[in-house]
Amino acid sequence: MGGASAQSSGYGGSFPAYLQLLSAQARAEGVSERTIQQVMQGLTPNQRVIDLDRAQPGSPTTSGFPPMAPYISQHVDAARINGGRRVLASISPATATAIQREYGVPLPIVVAIFGHETNYGSYTGDFDLARSLATLAWEGRRRDLFASEFIALLKMVDQGVPQYRLKGSWAGAFGYPQFLPSVYLRLAVDGDGDGRRDIWSSRADTLASIANYFRDAGWRPGQPWGVPASVPSSFNRSAVQTGLASPVCPRVHIRLSKWKTVKEWRALGIQPQRYLADNVMASLFEPDGPGKPAYLLTGNYRVILEYNCSNYYALSVGLLADEISR
Repeated sequence: MGGASAQSSGYGGSFPAYLQLLSAQARAEGVSERTIQQVMQGLTPNQRVIDLDRAQPGSPTTSGFPPMAPYISQHVDAARINGGRRVLASISPATATAIQREYGVPLPIVVAIFGHETNYGSYTGDFDLARSLATLAWEGRRRDLFASEFIALLKMVDQGVPQYRLKGSWAGAFGYPQFLPSVYLRLAVDGDGDGRRDIWSSRADTLASIANYFRDAGWRPGQPWGVPASVPSSFNRSAVQTGLASPVCPRVHIRLSKWKTVKEWRALGIQPQRYLADNVMASLFEPDGPGKPAYLLTGNYRVILEYNCSNYYALSVGLLADEISR
């Protein structure tokens, strides 16, 4: 049991007792007894998972942010760009057309997510998902989240997903797009028409599922995620600072400016370097400060943030997609 205990978990009962609570909840949600017994059998808590969870950063006490440029150079490098171009070239024209027509999301964006999450499927994680999710639920820091994800995993097994597929990250994400079980149940789709939602080995299913996630999150067809912008040295940045406190990921959104139309940005001297219609709402982002690369971000950037609420992640996905499509 690796040293995990009821005391360290914040739960008043033992791990086996907590599994009984999860079992009862699963039964109440219609999971079959066969699946419950099959998945629960032999489960023990994973101390490594508890350690990794506790190592996650909390609320930073400083206002500074690490520079963006080194992260971009590491995640939008030649290997990832060329890998993405190879994936894009490998997709049949019929599949590409079907995905873009059905979901309205550009394939380079979808491929960039695939590349960012698992380096185009080369590493998807080898933690036992049932063990990890049960451990995280028992530990209790985010009990409601992980208890519901554990039950969603049981529902996947009930729907026919074989147990050998249930490997992934220590925090419960799996497959080529690193979906959580609840996301798989809600948004994974069959992209190649074989009757299965196989995000472990089918690129067509993976790309269609990511595109479906983006459509569900509100992707606006025909709009880029953002474009590079030039900012005059005399620009008064304090006049466009956001006064809104985002209830979700505040440290991400506080770095973005007020939202204005592109026409209003032009009037302030901000020039988009690629086409953006005058009526598009955009936010100015200068991740590394004045004199460094700047961007006008559209609402589609916020859709990328839905996948992973980090400006480092979202900006690198957008830039990688741009490079893949060149």
